[in-house]
Amino acid sequence: MKLLLICAFVCASTFLPLRCQAQEPAKPAEEKPAAEAKTNSDAAKANPVKASPTSLSSGKKKYGQDCAMCHGKEGAGDGDLAEDMHLKLRDFRDAATLKDVSDGDIYSIINNGKGKMMGEEGRLKPDEIWDIVNFVRSLPKK
Repeated sequence: MKLLLICAFVCASTFLPLRCQAQEPAKPAEEKPAAEAKTNSDAAKANPVKASPTSLSSGKKKYGQDCAMCHGKEGAGDGDLAEDMHLKLRDFRDAATLKDVSDGDIYSIINNGKGKMMGEEGRLKPDEIWDIVNFVRSLPKK
Protein backbone atom coordinates (compact mmCIF):
# COMPACT_ATOMS: atom_id res chain seq x y z
CA MET A 1 0.00 0.00 0.00
CA LYS A 2 2.82 2.42 0.87
CA LEU A 3 4.52 1.64 -2.40
CA LEU A 4 1.32 2.44 -4.29
CA LEU A 5 0.95 5.83 -2.52
CA ILE A 6 4.59 6.72 -3.12
CA CYS A 7 4.29 5.78 -6.80
CA ALA A 8 1.09 7.87 -7.14
CA PHE A 9 2.77 10.87 -5.45
CA VAL A 10 5.88 10.65 -7.67
CA CYS A 11 3.77 10.36 -10.84
CA ALA A 12 1.50 13.25 -9.82
CA SER A 13 4.40 15.53 -8.91
CA THR A 14 6.20 14.69 -12.15
CA PHE A 15 3.39 14.82 -14.70
CA LEU A 16 0.90 17.29 -13.22
CA PRO A 17 3.10 20.35 -13.85
CA LEU A 18 3.60 19.27 -17.47
CA ARG A 19 -0.15 18.87 -17.93
CA CYS A 20 -0.83 22.31 -16.42
CA GLN A 21 1.73 23.94 -18.71
CA ALA A 22 0.10 22.38 -21.76
CA GLN A 23 -3.25 23.91 -20.78
CA GLU A 24 -1.99 27.49 -20.51
CA PRO A 25 -3.53 29.69 -23.19
CA ALA A 26 -1.19 30.77 -25.92
CA LYS A 27 -0.01 34.35 -25.57
CA PRO A 28 -0.88 36.64 -28.49
CA ALA A 29 1.93 37.52 -30.83
CA GLU A 30 3.56 40.90 -30.34
CA GLU A 31 2.10 43.47 -32.71
CA LYS A 32 4.38 46.35 -31.80
CA PRO A 33 6.54 46.33 -34.94
CA ALA A 34 3.48 46.87 -37.15
CA ALA A 35 2.15 49.53 -34.81
CA GLU A 36 5.54 51.26 -34.74
CA ALA A 37 5.68 51.28 -38.53
CA LYS A 38 2.22 52.84 -38.62
CA THR A 39 3.23 55.37 -35.99
CA ASN A 40 6.33 56.37 -37.97
CA SER A 41 4.32 56.86 -41.17
CA ASP A 42 1.76 58.99 -39.30
CA ALA A 43 4.55 61.02 -37.67
CA ALA A 44 5.95 61.92 -41.08
CA LYS A 45 2.65 63.50 -42.14
CA ALA A 46 2.36 67.23 -42.61
CA ASN A 47 -0.68 68.98 -41.15
CA PRO A 48 -3.11 69.58 -44.05
CA VAL A 49 -5.62 71.50 -41.89
CA LYS A 50 -5.10 75.22 -41.41
CA ALA A 51 -5.42 76.42 -37.79
CA SER A 52 -8.54 78.47 -38.55
CA PRO A 53 -11.14 79.52 -35.97
CA THR A 54 -13.37 76.69 -37.25
CA SER A 55 -10.59 74.10 -36.84
CA LEU A 56 -9.68 75.38 -33.37
CA SER A 57 -13.33 75.33 -32.28
CA SER A 58 -13.80 71.79 -33.56
CA GLY A 59 -10.51 70.70 -31.98
CA LYS A 60 -11.47 72.23 -28.64
CA LYS A 61 -14.80 70.39 -28.69
CA LYS A 62 -13.21 67.02 -29.53
CA TYR A 63 -10.40 67.64 -27.02
CA GLY A 64 -13.03 68.28 -24.33
CA GLN A 65 -14.81 65.04 -25.19
CA ASP A 66 -11.84 62.71 -25.62
CA CYS A 67 -8.69 64.23 -24.10
CA ALA A 68 -9.56 66.48 -21.17
CA MET A 69 -10.35 63.61 -18.83
CA CYS A 70 -6.60 62.90 -18.68
CA HIS A 71 -4.87 66.00 -20.06
CA GLY A 72 -7.08 68.48 -18.22
CA LYS A 73 -9.53 71.07 -19.51
CA GLU A 74 -6.74 73.61 -20.09
CA GLY A 75 -4.05 71.08 -21.10
CA ALA A 76 -2.18 71.14 -17.79
CA GLY A 77 -2.07 67.32 -17.54
CA ASP A 78 -4.28 67.43 -14.45
CA GLY A 79 -7.39 65.59 -15.60
CA ASP A 80 -9.37 63.47 -13.15
CA LEU A 81 -8.52 60.18 -14.84
CA ALA A 82 -4.79 60.98 -14.91
CA GLU A 83 -4.92 61.72 -11.18
CA ASP A 84 -6.83 58.49 -10.49
CA MET A 85 -4.28 56.49 -12.48
CA HIS A 86 -1.34 58.37 -10.85
CA LEU A 87 -0.06 59.54 -14.26
CA LYS A 88 2.22 62.53 -14.69
CA LEU A 89 1.33 64.10 -18.01
CA ARG A 90 2.96 67.01 -19.80
CA ASP A 91 1.63 70.53 -19.48
CA PHE A 92 0.60 71.56 -23.00
CA ARG A 93 0.31 75.18 -21.86
CA ASP A 94 4.12 75.35 -21.64
CA ALA A 95 5.52 76.15 -25.10
CA ALA A 96 8.68 74.12 -24.37
CA THR A 97 6.63 70.93 -23.92
CA LEU A 98 5.90 70.48 -27.62
CA LYS A 99 8.79 72.52 -29.01
CA ASP A 100 10.56 69.48 -30.52
CA VAL A 101 7.38 67.57 -31.40
CA SER A 102 6.01 67.83 -34.94
CA ASP A 103 2.33 68.07 -35.81
CA GLY A 104 2.70 64.61 -37.37
CA ASP A 105 4.05 63.27 -34.06
CA ILE A 106 1.05 64.66 -32.18
CA TYR A 107 -1.31 63.24 -34.83
CA SER A 108 0.38 59.85 -34.50
CA ILE A 109 0.02 59.80 -30.71
CA ILE A 110 -3.66 60.77 -30.90
CA ASN A 111 -4.36 58.29 -33.67
CA ASN A 112 -2.34 55.30 -32.44
CA GLY A 113 -2.07 55.92 -28.70
CA LYS A 114 1.01 55.89 -26.51
CA GLY A 115 1.73 54.05 -23.27
CA LYS A 116 -1.57 53.68 -21.41
CA MET A 117 -3.31 56.07 -23.79
CA MET A 118 -5.65 54.43 -26.27
CA GLY A 119 -5.57 55.71 -29.84
CA GLU A 120 -8.52 57.28 -31.61
CA GLU A 121 -7.95 55.44 -34.90
CA GLY A 122 -11.29 54.57 -36.43
CA ARG A 123 -13.26 56.71 -33.96
CA LEU A 124 -12.21 60.08 -35.30
CA LYS A 125 -11.76 61.17 -38.90
CA PRO A 126 -8.28 62.37 -39.87
CA ASP A 127 -9.46 66.01 -40.13
CA GLU A 128 -10.90 65.80 -36.62
CA ILE A 129 -7.55 64.59 -35.30
CA TRP A 130 -5.79 67.44 -37.13
CA ASP A 131 -8.26 69.85 -35.50
CA ILE A 132 -7.19 68.49 -32.09
CA VAL A 133 -3.54 68.92 -33.11
CA ASN A 134 -4.26 72.56 -34.01
CA PHE A 135 -6.08 73.11 -30.71
CA VAL A 136 -3.24 71.57 -28.65
CA ARG A 137 -0.77 73.78 -30.53
CA SER A 138 -2.86 76.83 -29.58
CA LEU A 139 -2.79 76.14 -25.83
CA PRO A 140 0.57 77.82 -25.06
CA LYS A 141 -0.60 81.00 -26.82
CA LYS A 142 -3.51 81.53 -24.42
